[in-house]
Amino acid sequence: MDVDAFVAVNSPRWERLDALVKQRRLTGAESDELVNLYQSTATHLSQVRTSAPDPSLVSRLSGTLARARGHIAGAHEPALADLQRFVLISVPAAFYRVRWWTVAMMLLFIVVAVGNGIFTYNSPEALAAFGSPSQREIYAQQLFEAYYSNNPAPDFAAQVWTNNAWIAARSIGLGITGYFPVQILVSNAAAIGSAAAVMAEFGLLDLFFALILPHGLMELTAIFIACGAGLKIFWTVVAPGGRTRTRALAEEGRALFTVAIGLVFVLAVSGLVEGFVTPSSLPTGVKITIGALVLAGYWAYTIILGRIAVRDGETGDVRAEHAEDTVAMAA
Repeated sequence: MDVDAFVAVNSPRWERLDALVKQRRLTGAESDELVNLYQSTATHLSQVRTSAPDPSLVSRLSGTLARARGHIAGAHEPALADLQRFVLISVPAAFYRVRWWTVAMMLLFIVVAVGNGIFTYNSPEALAAFGSPSQREIYAQQLFEAYYSNNPAPDFAAQVWTNNAWIAARSIGLGITGYFPVQILVSNAAAIGSAAAVMAEFGLLDLFFALILPHGLMELTAIFIACGAGLKIFWTVVAPGGRTRTRALAEEGRALFTVAIGLVFVLAVSGLVEGFVTPSSLPTGVKITIGALVLAGYWAYTIILGRIAVRDGETGDVRAEHAEDTVAMAA
C-alpha cells in the first residue's frame, strides 16, 4: 500500500468525520453521514493495520473512531459494558496469567515461615529477641488475640484493607527491581513464623491458626499475587520474548495495573473477613470454612473466567484501540 496516496485520497472523509463529531447537533442526514463515514473509516483502519501499520496514521484513525463511537453510541451503555468487560474478562485474565507466579510465592512463603518458626522455637536467643519470657507470655496469652478486637470492626477492616493494599501496591510497583517483592514476602513470612513460635512456646499454636486462617487464606494469597506480579514485570525486562523491552514493559505493565486494581477488591473482602469474622464468636470451624470459601471463590473466578479469557487472546491489557500502536516486530 502507498500510504501517502491512501492518505491523500481518504483524508477528506476523515476530516469530515471529525467535523461531524465536533458538532453539538446533527440533522437526520448528517447522522446518517456520520455512521457511513464511521464504517468506512473503520475499514480504512483495518486496511492500514494489515498492509502498512504506520503508527502515526493508526493512532490518528483510532482516535477519530473512538470519538465517533462515543458520539454514535452515547456514554452510558459503553461505560457499563466496559465495566462488565473489566470485571468478567480483564481482571480474571490478568490473575490467571500470574497464577504460577502466585503459587511460587506461596511455596516460598511457606518455606520461610515454617523454617523461621522452627528455628525460633528451638533457639533461646531467637526467642529472646522477641522479648523477655514475661513479655512473650503476655503477647501469646493476651495481645495476639486482642489485636483483632481492640477496635470497632468497621474501623479495623478499613485499617487492614489500607495496610494490605499498600503492601500489594509496593510489591507490584517496585517489582521491576526484582528485589522488593522478595524482600516484602520474606520479611512477612519471617514475622509470621516468629509469632507462631512464640504462640507454640506457650501451647497456643491452635489459637494462632484459629485467628490467622479465616482471613489469612485470602489475605496472604493476595500478597502472593502482588509479589508474583511484581516479579513477572522484572522477568519481562530479563526476557521480553519476541517484543522490544519497551513494548513488553508497556503491555505487561498495563496488564499488571489491572492486577493491582483487582487486588483492591480482593483485599477489601479479606479485610471484611478479618474485621467481622475473625474476632466473632462463631465456632472456629465455621470461621475457617468462611475463609476457605472466600479463597475457593477467588480461584474459581480466576481459573474458570481467566482461562476462557486467555484462551480468547485476553491478557488483562487494555483493548487495542485504547493502547498505543506499534509496528509489528519479528520474533
